[in-house]
Amino acid sequence: MKKEISIGNIKIGGSNHIAIQSMCNIKTSNIDKVIKQINELESVGCELIRVSILDLDDANAISIIKKNINIPLIADIHFDYKLAIEAIKNGADKIRINPGNIGSIDRVKEIIKYAKEYNIPIRIGVNSGSLEKDLKDKYGTNSKCMLESMKRWIKVFEDENFTNLVLSIKATSITDFIDSNIELDKISNYPIHIGLTESGTPYTGVIRSSYAVGTLLNKNIGSTVRISLNGDPLREIKAAKEILAMFNLYTKPLLICCPTCGRTMYNMESIVNDIEKYLNTLNVKLKVAIMGCVVNGPGEASDADIGIAGGINEALLFKKGKPIRKIKQDNVVEELINEINEMIEK
Repeated sequence: MKKEISIGNIKIGGSNHIAIQSMCNIKTSNIDKVIKQINELESVGCELIRVSILDLDDANAISIIKKNINIPLIADIHFDYKLAIEAIKNGADKIRINPGNIGSIDRVKEIIKYAKEYNIPIRIGVNSGSLEKDLKDKYGTNSKCMLESMKRWIKVFEDENFTNLVLSIKATSITDFIDSNIELDKISNYPIHIGLTESGTPYTGVIRSSYAVGTLLNKNIGSTVRISLNGDPLREIKAAKEILAMFNLYTKPLLICCPTCGRTMYNMESIVNDIEKYLNTLNVKLKVAIMGCVVNGPGEASDADIGIAGGINEALLFKKGKPIRKIKQDNVVEELINEINEMIEK
């Protein structure tokens, strides 16, 4: 069991659940837009949010943003240790640094001093793209190099009697990412943040992250997760929930659908999209089936709690594989949602 760490009002490690996080893609000094995005992310299940600190305006914005959000705020700093200190002074609940690009160890120690004073954790983020030259020369850019870099920085922090730590080793290479985190889990008792870096587009990124992150989750590695995807960060939360749910680490409805074919005689795709949006608002264990026709209907989805099978401009409602009644296509979404709500309330 990993050491328990508090990030604002959220605890990770210990026996706590795996916390879902994301990162704003708006400059932090655009305060109103950042607040709006964070609150939208929270509404779909984000528990921790990270913002980039590029300059003093970004660091100062933290104090205002914090007053208008409910979830813990993490400040992400590269290169300038003074910005890390200002972020801490302005109320960041945690900071993330890559010590390898902060500069001298003395500068890292200054950050540690303020984190101690304000009693906030630091995430040591080792990234395949910014490793120390001496380690790259010795090992090459691989999992061994990243692990040695992490061990080096853990010692720096522990030598300063600072153990309020979260660790992350990220890489674009799936193999290096998996191998380095498996070894990190063996040698360290600190909570581990998992997620591929530069994982790709929403399509390729989800596929690659499902395998990479899923492999670690299946080995009980990971205390918090971010599924990094290009574009709207709302997609990251949805992807994280789906991946966690696959390993019974997040409670949400399971939606199954058959592949469409020439037998499909109703507007199945729009119904699937509408029902999926609704199901994403629920935190219950429920299996819902949207099937194209009677061939792939109640029979193949007999283990679903509730579902529909399409007909000609209509659908057959079934529960536990047993037909209940027919519904006109225009009313399918509304009536299926009502039926699901009734099942949940019972």
